[in-house]
Amino acid sequence: MYDVAIIGAGVIGSMVARELARYQLSVVVLEGAHDVAMGTTKANSAIVHAGFDAVVGTLKAKLNVAGSEAMEEVCRELGVKYQRNGSLVVAYRPQDMEKVRELYDRGQKNGVRGLEVIGQEELRKMEPAISEEAVGALYAPTGAIVCPYELNIASIGNAMDNGVELKVEYKVTSIEKKDDAYEISNGTEKVQARFVVNAAGMYADHVAAMVGDTSFSLYPRKGQYMLLDHDCVGSITHTLFNVPNELGKGILVSPTVDQNLLLGPTAENQEDREDMATTAEGLQMVQTNALKVVPSVNLRGVITAFAGLRAVGSTGDFILTSPMKGFWNAAGIESPGLSSAPAIAKYLVNGMAKQGLELVEKADFNPIRPALHDFSKMSIEEKNEMIRKNPLYGHIICRCESISEGEIVDAIRQNPPARDIDGVKRRTRAGMGRCQGGFCGPMVTEILAKEMQIPMEQVTKFGGGSYMNVGRTREEQSHEKD
Repeated sequence: MYDVAIIGAGVIGSMVARELARYQLSVVVLEGAHDVAMGTTKANSAIVHAGFDAVVGTLKAKLNVAGSEAMEEVCRELGVKYQRNGSLVVAYRPQDMEKVRELYDRGQKNGVRGLEVIGQEELRKMEPAISEEAVGALYAPTGAIVCPYELNIASIGNAMDNGVELKVEYKVTSIEKKDDAYEISNGTEKVQARFVVNAAGMYADHVAAMVGDTSFSLYPRKGQYMLLDHDCVGSITHTLFNVPNELGKGILVSPTVDQNLLLGPTAENQEDREDMATTAEGLQMVQTNALKVVPSVNLRGVITAFAGLRAVGSTGDFILTSPMKGFWNAAGIESPGLSSAPAIAKYLVNGMAKQGLELVEKADFNPIRPALHDFSKMSIEEKNEMIRKNPLYGHIICRCESISEGEIVDAIRQNPPARDIDGVKRRTRAGMGRCQGGFCGPMVTEILAKEMQIPMEQVTKFGGGSYMNVGRTREEQSHEKD
């Protein structure tokens, strides 16, 4: 019997877990996938929005501003890269400036600090590479960038370091109310908890229906992206948005905290909740619109393309509801969900407290989680000291990103542990460079097999049947017999 069970280990579920870890509670996180950060969190724009876009008075507006203001301190505690680079909503026609001023007024009402409407001359000083057609912009200095899956992994890891349990490959199939608790089953195992947080992402409406709540529905909106190599960032320092429309904020051009350049996303409504395939048409749309923003973008520097799904709710706002005592929905968390995550976590924990969840602070709660050693950024003296302590740091596995064997082994051993190639990639960046794992992939596979004490044939790229090897060669088999 747990005090709280959280369904879903995306950034929302993980932030809620970390917030609950402050208190003397037994908490378990149930994740259907083989790893955390496998849904919307692993493939989004990585933007900490300032809060000027959401409609005044909505949960999106209130929690976006509160979450944005809290994010820098959260990232500092968790050892997560954060950069307050500021954002610009760029107008390309005089009539677009009306929308810019509308966003300025909305942002003022939402409590966003430091907003300015700037003209063409000032815009060009801030971003010299911007299109010559740009006539002005809304400048939001509190806009920032972060790595979403790094934040997700660090927050659930910090929660686990403070006593929270994580069960992966626990796909919820039924929830039954029994007396003062909920029994949550995956078909073979059952977990009981007095409180439940439904943070199941794209399937949160299905989970809600398990307790009879059919008050909302979700549908997927695909966003396709292109990621460019480090040397393609150029002079671009701010996150550059187009004036938004009914489908979202349009194609953006933004540096990342790891000094890549990100282009996208598209906004394509679809029915399939699993389809994250990129398309020629979608990527062409990304290219065409990105070039309108910054004509000098070097598209030859594209190193990968990917897509993510956003769970769009039928209510038009975040769905943070409690259809019955002890059960809380955290659904429809589309943009600005990442920005709002710290505030959403507090909102839900406070809601549970009002229903009787006793919040007694732990004397030994530790909010600090050291970052994995960013070996490539260290001085020569610091590197030598790391290698002296652990010789594995002297063996570089990923040449593109300068990731050492020591960092990879640490990622496999820490909470939550990397269990496959993509898990290592999200925790260390091994395989995220120009060759996309072409060089380091076999070595990462070998390290995983050794650390997990499994044959190399059982190592997967992302769980399931995504095996990296299909068997041994005849020569290897012959040597084994000898």
